[in-house]
Amino acid sequence: MLLKTVLLLALVAQVLVLENGLLRKPPMGWLAWERFRCNTDCNEDPKNCISERLFMEMADRLAQDGWRELGYEYLNIDDCWIGGRDAKGNLVPDPKRFPNGMAFLADYAHSLGLKLGIYADMGNFTCMGYPGTTLDKVVQDAQTFAKWKVDMLKLDGCFSTPEERAEGYPKMAAALNATGRPIAFSCSWPAYEGGLPPKVNYTLLVDICNLWRNYDDIQDSWSSVLSILDWFVTHQDILQPVAGPGHWNDPDMLLIGNFGLSFEQARAQMALWTVLAAPLFMSTDLRTISAQNMDILQNPLMIKINQDPLGIQGRRILKLHSVEVSTGSCFDCPSLAWVRAGPGQDSLWDLGKGDITTHAQGISVAPRFGTTKLLHKSVMAGREIGLAFRV
Repeated sequence: MLLKTVLLLALVAQVLVLENGLLRKPPMGWLAWERFRCNTDCNEDPKNCISERLFMEMADRLAQDGWRELGYEYLNIDDCWIGGRDAKGNLVPDPKRFPNGMAFLADYAHSLGLKLGIYADMGNFTCMGYPGTTLDKVVQDAQTFAKWKVDMLKLDGCFSTPEERAEGYPKMAAALNATGRPIAFSCSWPAYEGGLPPKVNYTLLVDICNLWRNYDDIQDSWSSVLSILDWFVTHQDILQPVAGPGHWNDPDMLLIGNFGLSFEQARAQMALWTVLAAPLFMSTDLRTISAQNMDILQNPLMIKINQDPLGIQGRRILKLHSVEVSTGSCFDCPSLAWVRAGPGQDSLWDLGKGDITTHAQGISVAPRFGTTKLLHKSVMAGREIGLAFRV
């Protein structure tokens, strides 16, 4: 009976949720978690603790170093910002680390042409043990975020039951829309249910969420990137059809600029997230990022492809020995291929008007319309390379 009641409430909430018109392209921005985690010791580490200072300095870099113009517009807070609840039950930030409050930080981001994202958890506590958003607090917290002029909410799912999540996520979507403020909704719900049907209802997610985490948290290693990629490829027949303008699969943050990826691996992650039409959320120190890593993250061709208005998530079409080929398409690049021929041999190609075909020995790229020459472009290098190729 309890399960039937929860399902009924979820369906009622779904009816109340309206298309919010947000995130017609994969969102881009900066997120604190991977690089700065839950560092709250501002006495010992004032430059790197989760604080107003950190987010203002990252906002400055987004605005002054060319990121904003390329589309990196979200400044996203993750866990460990909450100081508690006030006498009226409203969430409040830690008063020492965020002395001017969240509305101040939102105003600062907006003054720089940026948007502010914030974190909450659909449960008794956040993943790091701070006060969560229980079912009776959903509407109140949504109103608080709107009052602060927040632009995106990431709602995690630690310390909650499947039944609470089934009721809470649709309820939060409806509550956000009811505020009248455009707040994009990032849902971690499917990651807590295994990421796949029947436990995950992607039809419902498309209606209530703008993006969602499906799988494990990314860690600062190439093996973690490959694990996420393999899961996405294994289940691509389920995942690809549900992604598109306004509702995106989220394989998690970009690791580029941190410590666990080589130069070649960093380029490969950017290429993979590009082909997947994935949200591009950096999580590195923009104050100290190297020129090499900045070039990867600011690659204009990759960003153009990722931000294509069609929003088509790519697919793997071939895995033969050490060769992997994933393809996608976009408005200006009808054929797009990511080719992995072994460690350090990853490349992303805009094949123009070429047709990709698979066969026993690998793939061929053939020109269309009877023409004899096919120019293809290395998206990583940003220049035309040569003729049709075979691997």
